[in-house]
Parts: sequence; C-alpha cells; structure tokens
Amino acid sequence: MTPHGYGTTVPEAMEPCSAAAIEAAAACLVRARYVIALTGAGLSVESGIPPFRGPGGLWTKHGEPPMDGYQRFLRDPRAAWEERLNPRGPMRELWQALAAARPNAGHAALVELEELGILRATITQNVDDLHRAAGSRRLLEIHGNATLIRCIACVARFPRDAIDFAELPPRCPNCDGILKSDTVSFGEPIPPDVLAGCSEEAERADCMIVAGTSATVYPAAQFPITIHQRGGDLIEVNPYESDVTALCRHALHGPGAEVLPRLVACVRARL
Repeated sequence: MTPHGYGTTVPEAMEPCSAAAIEAAAACLVRARYVIALTGAGLSVESGIPPFRGPGGLWTKHGEPPMDGYQRFLRDPRAAWEERLNPRGPMRELWQALAAARPNAGHAALVELEELGILRATITQNVDDLHRAAGSRRLLEIHGNATLIRCIACVARFPRDAIDFAELPPRCPNCDGILKSDTVSFGEPIPPDVLAGCSEEAERADCMIVAGTSATVYPAAQFPITIHQRGGDLIEVNPYESDVTALCRHALHGPGAEVLPRLVACVRARL
C-alpha cells in the first residue's frame, strides 16, 4: 500500500471549467443509474491539511517514512505506539493540521448529492475524518481513519478515547488482539472489509466522480479504470490534469470546494 498524495511535482492548473461543462456533467449524473465518488488529497488540502508529496508536502520537507512501516509495527508494536503517542516531525505537523481542519464546501456538496439520492457511496483515500464530519453516511475509507483504532486480528474499530493506553501495545476489548491506528501503513494490506466494500461499489457503478486525486495510488486508482472499461462515465473534479483525465467524459477543472457545489446546484435544478 502507498498512502495518497500528489506526485513529486504539482502540474500547472488548467483553465477553470465553464458553466456548460458543469451542466453537461450534471446531466450525466442525473442520467446515471449508480453513482459513486473517489476522493483524495486535493480535497483535504482545501481544508488546510498539507499533502504528503509535492511542494509543501510533509514527506517533501521531512523525508518519506520507511516502506516497511507495518512490518516494523509487527516487530515492535510497543515502540510504534510510543512513537505515535509522542509524535515528532511530520507526524506532529499532521496531527496539528488534522485537529484544526474542518470540512469544506466540497465535502458538503458530496453529502448533499448523497441526500438527493444521486450519490450512493464515497470511497476516500483521505484519513482525516472530514467526510464523516460533514455527514457522509455511505463512506469507505480505503486508507483508514486517523481518529480510529483498529484491531489487526478481528478488524474491529474503536474511537481513540475508548481505548486504554496505560499498557502498550493496547489490546482489543473484543478478542485481545493487538491494536494499531486505523490508518494504513506502508507495507500493510488494505483491511479486507473496506477493500471488499470498495470493490462491490465499483462493480455496481456506471458513473464515478473523481475529486481531488491524481488517481495513481492503487488499489484505489483501479476503480475508475474498471468503471471506464465497463463503459461507465467518469467525471473528474481537479485543478490539475491527472492520469485519469484522458479517460473522463467530463473533466471539470478547478478546486473541489468551488466546482462541486456548482455541480450539485445544477443537479438539484434538474431533479
């Protein structure tokens, strides 16, 4: 697994999308039978959370974490927890940003699209809990959620404040398995329950909104490709051209917090 983020360089922003482009994408959404969304780091950046890669990225400034992070956790979970509970460097900066971040208009627009009965599920590569905080109900966090703790044995998840950290590593209240953060580490398989849910939604979908992601990180990047290969429509919302742009029926250039509300307003007007 490779956590999300833009590439090593951020491409130039494209020309803002026109009203006609928004209208065409809205018509596509209303016409679709089963719409899902895939979101990534770009939407988080608009809420003040720094990306991992690219200019200003946490890993650009501090260096990338070890590629065998999960294996290191398994070898010494106590040490891993001690480091997590007393973060330094990029982790400290990330935790501060997560604590201050709030959902933006892009998150709210996706919630409204769900409430309108158009959007059936959102797959997010982000770990910041902002979709959930905004009110998304059918949410699949493929890289986990930084506010949750997960058992590596039974995959049960718990709020952080429900876990006793007096002894490390903490143990699962259900099965006594070792607990770790729900965020997926380098070298860690995507939790099977989430991966299965994402695959099921992608199989059902005939239309996907791809918002704020460069669509290069697998397995999430495979979902829009699969939908496209099956004849489905892709609607991209991104300030930058990405690897998936050429596959999209509608490429709406601009920040998600600006474009998604416009798109949802057009959808609402058509219902």
